[in-house]
Amino acid sequence: MAKVNRARSTSPPDGGWGWMIVAGCFLVTICTRAVTRCISIFFVEFQTYFSQDYAQTAWIHSIVDCVTMLCAPLGSVVSNHFSCQVGIMLGGLLASTGLILGSFATSLKHLYLTLGVLTGLGFALCYSPAIAMVGKYFSRRKALAYGISMSGSGIGIFILAPVVQLLIEQFSWRGALLILGGFVLNLCVCGALMRPITLKEDQTTPEQNPVCRTQTQDLKQASPCSAWTKEWVQTCLCGSLQQEYSFLLTSDFAVLATSVLFMAYGCSPLFVYFVPYALSVGVTHQQAAFLMSILGVIDIIGNITFGWLTDRRCLKNYQYVCYLFAIGLDGLCYLCLPMLQSLPLLVPFACTFGYFDGAYVTLIPVVTAEIVGTTFLSSALGVVYFLHAVPYLVSPPIAGWLVDTTGSYTAAFLLCGFSMIFSSLLLGFARVVKKMKKTQLRFLAKESDPKLQLWTNGSVAYSVARELDQKDGESVTLAMLGSSPS
Repeated sequence: MAKVNRARSTSPPDGGWGWMIVAGCFLVTICTRAVTRCISIFFVEFQTYFSQDYAQTAWIHSIVDCVTMLCAPLGSVVSNHFSCQVGIMLGGLLASTGLILGSFATSLKHLYLTLGVLTGLGFALCYSPAIAMVGKYFSRRKALAYGISMSGSGIGIFILAPVVQLLIEQFSWRGALLILGGFVLNLCVCGALMRPITLKEDQTTPEQNPVCRTQTQDLKQASPCSAWTKEWVQTCLCGSLQQEYSFLLTSDFAVLATSVLFMAYGCSPLFVYFVPYALSVGVTHQQAAFLMSILGVIDIIGNITFGWLTDRRCLKNYQYVCYLFAIGLDGLCYLCLPMLQSLPLLVPFACTFGYFDGAYVTLIPVVTAEIVGTTFLSSALGVVYFLHAVPYLVSPPIAGWLVDTTGSYTAAFLLCGFSMIFSSLLLGFARVVKKMKKTQLRFLAKESDPKLQLWTNGSVAYSVARELDQKDGESVTLAMLGSSPS
């Protein structure tokens, strides 16, 4: 199938049309993540209308979040094999259809299928391709670009939370869902902005694959209708997919994937139960919606300022550390939440949790790109968001079951807090082990190679560790340790 014409570039432009890509991704995050988080405002309405408990009602939010992340690799596949524009436009139509059909639901099961599965599938086709596209257009200012793009979630919550509450009061929850369905159609406009770009490292074809090249030579000697044609296509396809997901076998990505599971388990329940918890401690409906707005606007500040700060020279090399630091602080906020039982105490919580939530969300694509590289970023983000699926599916119902069983939110919030703290500690422990291994390898290289040279230029010491000569006269590799001399 012929692909769309792509803009040619040898390196990320770091500007130009890239800012339109950022604007498009910004709107995508509003229409996907912000709308998903605003579903918690419908929680009490659904619970009252259908006369169900916390656990049953929480499945709505869980399913839409789970399907969005579970089908994230599907969004990457569609954008890689067709175009990002096609994927996002198709996703916008599906998501809007799910919300509109959900407004006619007569039971929670209908909402599971429409608002949960159909809308979640539409969001999946939009979210990860839009984020990956930003990474293709930016290199030097990648964290800032992602900060602006991901701030759409916070701005969306800030604006949509009171608006959705007003729509529910004026038109009931059915009318509010119908209007949201029309609003989400703006994803089709966002998709039109996503102009594809081909970078230097992306300009590889099946003909450049050694296996495919050999098969092509044999194919030219064979009949056009021979079985070689089918075999060549299958070989190239398998080789392409194997190369596209080769990062799955690396230890760094395995650690990141494990930490994502615990982080995703902890972060989801707050956006489901924050409004019900606030109502349970005596806060009014309007004040609860106001708390969600605060959470959203501070999320914006966290997105942009943390992205800008980690792009500075002093923190550029510590983005990984900043990421795990933000996750850990969100976990600590969770542990304090059961002690906060009034509006003046919940406002500082919303500010603190919102800031660091925006901070680590901004750095997820940055840290992923650091581990797998820009070429595999779209596929890697699809896997990372896929890993959010199961925690997003089970954590709100588990939290609801704990609330129903214990009669309070304490156990649910503590479990989420410890889960996020463990995610942060796991990342930190893995980084420490990796640094210790590097130090050990340098020491072994120094002990085993008598040709090690050491010199000093002013106050800065430089060392060169030369690996042992390998057999058959292979070339000697020099590993520079420290900064290079000026």
